[in-house]
Amino acid sequence: MKALALSHPKLVDLLFILLIFCVGVVALPAHAQLKSQPISNQTCINCHASQHKNWQVSDHAKAMAVASKESVLANFNNQQAKHFTQTAKFYRKNDKYYAELTHQDKTTTYHIEYTFGHYPLQQFLVKGEKGRYQVLPFSWDSRSKKDGGQRWFAMYSEEDIMPADRLHWQQPLQSWNGMCADCHSDGLTRNYNPTDNSFSSEWDNINVGCLSCHADQRQHAQAYQQGKKQTTHSLVDNSLRYITGAWLRNQGEKVAKWRNQDGSPAKPRNNQFMDACFACHSLRSPVTDGIDANQPFFDQFSPQFLVPPLYHADGQIKDEVYVYGSFMQSKMHQAGVNCLDCHDPHTMKVKTLDNGLCLQCHSPDEYNVQEHHKHPVASAGAQCVNCHMPENTYMGVDDRRDHSFKIPRPDLSQQFDTPNACVQCHQASDKSKDNAWAAKTLKQWHGPAKSLSSSKRDFMRLHIGQMVSIDSHMRIIADTELDDMTRATALFMLSYRQEPLPLAKLASYVTDKSDLIRLALARALNNQPAEQKVSLLKPLLSDKRRSVRTAAAQALVDGPTSVVDSAVFKQAFEELATEHDINSWRGEGRLNQGNLALRQGNMSQAIEAYQQAIVVEPYFDLGYINLADLYRGQNQAKLVAQTLEQGIKAVPLSATLKYSYGLHLIRQKQAHQSVNYFKQAFEIDSANPQYLYALTLAMDNIGHSQKALDMLVKRYADFRGNGQIQQMGMYLAQKLNNRQAYQVFML
Repeated sequence: MKALALSHPKLVDLLFILLIFCVGVVALPAHAQLKSQPISNQTCINCHASQHKNWQVSDHAKAMAVASKESVLANFNNQQAKHFTQTAKFYRKNDKYYAELTHQDKTTTYHIEYTFGHYPLQQFLVKGEKGRYQVLPFSWDSRSKKDGGQRWFAMYSEEDIMPADRLHWQQPLQSWNGMCADCHSDGLTRNYNPTDNSFSSEWDNINVGCLSCHADQRQHAQAYQQGKKQTTHSLVDNSLRYITGAWLRNQGEKVAKWRNQDGSPAKPRNNQFMDACFACHSLRSPVTDGIDANQPFFDQFSPQFLVPPLYHADGQIKDEVYVYGSFMQSKMHQAGVNCLDCHDPHTMKVKTLDNGLCLQCHSPDEYNVQEHHKHPVASAGAQCVNCHMPENTYMGVDDRRDHSFKIPRPDLSQQFDTPNACVQCHQASDKSKDNAWAAKTLKQWHGPAKSLSSSKRDFMRLHIGQMVSIDSHMRIIADTELDDMTRATALFMLSYRQEPLPLAKLASYVTDKSDLIRLALARALNNQPAEQKVSLLKPLLSDKRRSVRTAAAQALVDGPTSVVDSAVFKQAFEELATEHDINSWRGEGRLNQGNLALRQGNMSQAIEAYQQAIVVEPYFDLGYINLADLYRGQNQAKLVAQTLEQGIKAVPLSATLKYSYGLHLIRQKQAHQSVNYFKQAFEIDSANPQYLYALTLAMDNIGHSQKALDMLVKRYADFRGNGQIQQMGMYLAQKLNNRQAYQVFML
């Protein structure tokens, strides 16, 4: 899967707004998207000088800036860069910065309006159409030369992203307004107009300052100036205001616990302030426009679960998912550890770069010794984070650590194809040091690996597509020894199952204290028959969290009249409609609108929404597929073919479109022609078992049963545990009376 260059809301840096903070009122450039009545951070700075000083060195302070000699880090001295068929020239003229891009003999010059971030890379924004700002396809590697930096580089280093590609830099997925803006500026509102597909985005402050974490504190400042008692505090300040405990280890303990100074258990911490952190450091879909630091996370966002291909089966990060999903799984989170235990609240840097960070809570005599880490003291292998927080590289140069704090398990890597720090580190210099070597070495050092609980093992099996019984699936969800994120993911994965669900066993989750669990329940039952899910989901229409309410409304939109005509449904549905509108700048948003209309029985509105998905994002394959499916339901075979052919022409490397067209040909009794499309789909995505199943089934239908069996035998090792592939192989082996092949599928 291609990583989205602009999907990352890691709060990188900028300098321009410091002029306002330090000097006072400064005239902003005419092109700055400042609100008409912005909330200034100056009221905070007047009293909190030391915090402001620390903030100035943070990535937050440098999240975005007007392009100037103070903010631009890149070399614009007539520098040139080339990437496959694209070339670029970067230069300055009259103290302004320009990029001259050439592709397929067409050269266009762009004025650099803003810098975006500062380290380890800096990106650049240029004006697009209808209020959009787009990120250039070339970025500046701001690392030092000795680390490989101080160079221009293309974000997709292994690919030549062509104009007819969803990830091309001028497409919506590379738009600042939709993908990144709300996490790089204070008080950002996208202000998307779905009618004319335009933006009028604006902010309070160009970068990330006091407002993003502490919310509007003008009343607090005014009360202070008038000598009044302070009663106005933000969600963050209220969470942190009364801290009565500390992480303390009693004699003989290996790990600290949250205690009073006398060693007794302290009152549980109020870590609600982390909702402000999660708002940006998570993979999530917005349910409102903009971020309010005083609102709970689940009232503003619907987070993604630990599903493939975003996460590995053990919960380690795979795609660009940021911190929330991994941290929520961790023992640290379960114990009450929060972001500020490791990160300074205003510089946002970790408190120390050595093992002292972990030794705040973990006994040095137990863990900071060679007997534990088995590596030379002060070596890279002796650093806690290198074993328990391995790095992934995103955006070409940006190394980010996993926050699930996993123990390296090469034995599980052998079974579930999960990464582990041992192999990641050692294979860089010795390819022979594989999972088997690492598992054997760890066993020699620390004894046999700890057995996983049956629930955790079944979850990992589910994650890689293996079959588990519905009873085993339900036990995962019910296992309170697992973290809420894993349980919620398993609950959501009920939506993948084909058989009827034991809905009565899900009733207790309607009132679960975890927002994640209630959200997962609503999303899990989205496609269940309306009459079966009404009693379960109706209470969630008035849930305390907006994302849960909108998910329930989505699930119940095709419910009985008594539900959809109720006041509580109408209110939740209005919130859902708003959610879809603010996300309709991209194909998925329009697709959701079409799906909603379809479930309401409004065919013309659904067709229009799907057609608009194609207009908004012509290289988004699901727009064509959903429109074709709707036409199929109306028995309009000609329109089905036209729509899919249009999609294949626009997105020729879409396996899903090729597969869908193959299915259409099967329905039209054209099995011979379908084989070619199923084959193309499987060649494009050879990890998808459904494509292999459809291909071999079609081959069998046209009399190529032996070739189909040979293909399944050859590829079965890649799909072992997939019941559909196994059954297909056994069927063909029996049909051809091939006992040897039959035994392959019995293993």
